Amino acid sequence: MPGVDHCLQEAMAIPGAVGASIVDYTTGFPVATTGAAPNSDHEAAAAGTADVVQAANSRSLFVSALPHDLLEDLIITTAGGYHLLRLVQTDFDSRLVLYVWLDRTQGNLAVARRRMQTLADNLVFH
Repeated sequence: MPGVDHCLQEAMAIPGAVGASIVDYTTGFPVATTGAAPNSDHEAAAAGTADVVQAANSRSLFVSALPHDLLEDLIITTAGGYHLLRLVQTDFDSRLVLYVWLDRTQGNLAVARRRMQTLADNLVFH
C-alpha cells in the first residue's frame, strides 16, 4: 500500500510524535508501524488499539444524538503523553485506525488531531 508509508512518514512529522501505526482494529494486526511503541512492542500496542476501538464502537455509552453518527477518534492521555486513535472512514468495510503516540511536553494535541484527520482522509484516496 503506497499511501501507508507516506501516511506514517507524515504522522511522524507531527511535533512530538514518538511512534505511529496503522492497525486493522478487527484483528489487532499492525498493517504498518514506525518509530517507538509503548513497551517497545508494536504488536501489543496494535492489539491494545484494537481492543480500545472495539470497546468504544460496541458501547451505546458513546452513541451520538445524531442518527448514524460514526466514531471519529479517541484520545487517551497519560502523565507523559497522548495516544491518539483516528478511525479511517471509507465507503467500504472500514477496519483501519491510525494511531499516533505523542510526547506530552513536545506535542500539541489540537494540532496533532487536525493533522491526523487530514492524514486519515488522504489515506483513503491513495
